[in-house]
Amino acid sequence: MANDPNFIATAADLKARIPSQLHITNPDYVVYVPSVDDDSVSDTGNEHFLVFDGPGGSLMAVWTQSSQECYSPDLPADQHIAFSRSDDEGVTWSKPRAIAGPARPSAAYMASWGYPLVSRSGRIYVLYNQHIGKHDSFYHHTGWVHGIYSDDGGNSWSAPQNVPVARSINDNPDLSYPPNMLCWQKPLRLGTNNTYFAGFTRWSSNAVHPNPTSDWRSHDARVEFMRFENVDDNPEPGNLKISWFAANENALSVPFPGHPEASACQEPTVVKLPDSRLFVVMRTAAGSPYWSQSSDGGETWTATRPLLRKDGGAPLLHPLSPCPMYDVGGNEAGSGRYVLFIHNHDGHYKQYGPADTSNHRRPIYLTAGHFQPGADQPIWFDEPKLFMDHDGVTLGMVGSPGRTDLALYASFTVRKGKPVLWYPERKFFLLGRIIGEEWMYECE
Repeated sequence: MANDPNFIATAADLKARIPSQLHITNPDYVVYVPSVDDDSVSDTGNEHFLVFDGPGGSLMAVWTQSSQECYSPDLPADQHIAFSRSDDEGVTWSKPRAIAGPARPSAAYMASWGYPLVSRSGRIYVLYNQHIGKHDSFYHHTGWVHGIYSDDGGNSWSAPQNVPVARSINDNPDLSYPPNMLCWQKPLRLGTNNTYFAGFTRWSSNAVHPNPTSDWRSHDARVEFMRFENVDDNPEPGNLKISWFAANENALSVPFPGHPEASACQEPTVVKLPDSRLFVVMRTAAGSPYWSQSSDGGETWTATRPLLRKDGGAPLLHPLSPCPMYDVGGNEAGSGRYVLFIHNHDGHYKQYGPADTSNHRRPIYLTAGHFQPGADQPIWFDEPKLFMDHDGVTLGMVGSPGRTDLALYASFTVRKGKPVLWYPERKFFLLGRIIGEEWMYECE
């Protein structure tokens, strides 16, 4: 390892990389840079970065923070939910603090993958996965859904409560095992009855769908949906009312190449169409994102299909990596104008192949999408344009090879007409970049 130029041997080595790397993806906002000095390094893992509109005109953010992503029990089990606030439109941010889970490795179990819900009166809920010391599919995925809330703008938070969730035929038959449910994007305000709606990945239990290969990508995973019915009533987290859709046999799936019995369909992003339909894009292992649509508010969904540039066009290329899509009109818009972020390759990148997920998740291309009334695929996309990349330098925990991936576990806000992509850069820096009108030319 000592001869590997990317290996991060010391704090000084990591600190020396930061000045040349912080602005290499051309961010307009810097939310968080891990603290690095000669004696200590902390919180070098930052992902699942969700920036949202808080009460009183504030911007707020929650994310999963750690020494590094804890995908194995051999790694420091310090994943926790971090919270920060900005009162000047994202220019400066409060010092992050842990609101759930251990800020350092300890006897407490880790907390991961938090997402926000804000009621009309200003109560801020954060729901997250609470580890319990046993796991099923992946170490950092298994957990009960817990919820906390704040009524004072994030200054103080309630004690956590368990949020009851629906079990699936794909969960472990042993009821002592929590499910493996990950909601990776902010729930969407539907407007109808003031409900929130979200898609989520349910990773199947090994007891139900054993992985047919040694490749983690073929571990069975499917997409389902949930609707939060009573957030605006300010219930206790344990009394949140949730309706469940596309469950069990109706969950959205995409066959894993060579093993059609396994589904690799994950990380859904839901947007509104101008005609009130919902449209979802999901990552797959098929070399392209897949899509589905709903005409009844998300209760039923069409069969999944590859995402094309337009009807009769070529598939958009993308490996098993986050491919978020956002409405440039905002969270409640249905504006008909969208941005989709992809790698613009099917997993074959430089010397890497589809299984090399820590190396091929770059660069990032932006492709503008436009609603097409009457089309089979209701959103058509422009030619992808290179949006950002870096020079191959790794960032991460001291004593590790670091990471180079630009996995977009990202979020999006539109405030005062300004769309901003908020993204974790190499799961190290937390940054924001304005999406200017130059990215939004029309389809031919």
